[in-house]
Amino acid sequence: MSAGCARWLLNFSTRSMISSCPVYWSSSTRSTICRNKPDICTFLWSRAALCTSAVETEETPTAKKKKPSGHGNASMSSVGRRIPHRLIQVIGESGDNMGTLHRADVLKMMDEQGLKLVLLSESQDPPVYRLMSGKQIHEEQLRLREKQKAKPAAVQVKELTFSSGIATHDRKTKLKQVESWLEKKHHVRITLRASRSSTGNMDSHLENLVHQMETDFGFVSKPKVIRDGKAALCILRPPSAKELAQKSKEKPTAESSSESADTSSKDTSESSVQQ
Repeated sequence: MSAGCARWLLNFSTRSMISSCPVYWSSSTRSTICRNKPDICTFLWSRAALCTSAVETEETPTAKKKKPSGHGNASMSSVGRRIPHRLIQVIGESGDNMGTLHRADVLKMMDEQGLKLVLLSESQDPPVYRLMSGKQIHEEQLRLREKQKAKPAAVQVKELTFSSGIATHDRKTKLKQVESWLEKKHHVRITLRASRSSTGNMDSHLENLVHQMETDFGFVSKPKVIRDGKAALCILRPPSAKELAQKSKEKPTAESSSESADTSSKDTSESSVQQ
């Protein structure tokens, strides 16, 4: 059935090509067309859907390459028995340098001692590998994870702007927001704009304002006047461990001085009563 359909399609195409030519043919034109008929048939057959060559020319989709993950350098794992380098520098299980060895000798040592091979540095010539046990690899992976967690995170800087003529309730709300940011280890940039009724230095006004907060803080940038005296700017940060320790030492001395002042006032009052 398919062969019959192909034969009919070929004959129909040939007749349509002949009918589009001029009616009056010369002997040279007729011979030229007869010579070109096999080429026309071959062209039509190659473009037909039943031709296998048309299917073979279709492009096959290529698989997408996976992007290399950024966690490969921070991890430590065994390379298995597939060592891509012929000669490698080997570090022993105890950390001693075993020199440059052939990969066949390294595989033999791995089988005899039950160890695994870990790549340390591929940039050197020859590359450096180390023989390690499964327990050593696990402990090194845990150490690398703890080291990654101990890295300081990027500091976020929050910004807050308000006027010096702000109402008391709104000022307390904004200072509470600053305290919450400082508790989350953020830096806070505060800009105080001068109102029409404001008098005095804007930097001292801003310093008195931030000291109204109950939480501890430090200055990245102390209050300073900007915009030709029309505003003041400061940057706050969470207190360091040294500052907290120093403040904790100052609290007992302040309490003892207040207690001594109270006792002295009581003594003076009692002596006045006796007189």
